[in-house]
Amino acid sequence: MRKTMGSVLVGCVLAALPLGSLGTAEAAPAAPAAAAQPQAVAKAVNSKKTYKNCTALNKKYKHGVGKSGAKDKVRGKSKPVKNFKKSTKIYNEAMKHNRDLDRDRDGVACEKR
Repeated sequence: MRKTMGSVLVGCVLAALPLGSLGTAEAAPAAPAAAAQPQAVAKAVNSKKTYKNCTALNKKYKHGVGKSGAKDKVRGKSKPVKNFKKSTKIYNEAMKHNRDLDRDRDGVACEKR
């Protein structure tokens, strides 16, 4: 009998119950938690900013935005821009929506003195 009972219990899944739920038929109201979720999702979706062009990006980041460790590529006697916002996360998000923001592909989008 022990072997049979042991094999039956091996396949069972145990679920943890809250201490107050044994013997009581009370249910916690689920409406406030459900109402809070759409607001949190809406904030997460709206927090990602897309930029139509460099003018829109330069309104928030005056000298552009680039990957961490990126260096502005220049030709001739002009000096590279070094005071751009360094954030790989922001750069990747901006480039995902508009590849033309970094036309010279140097890792700095919309660099400007």
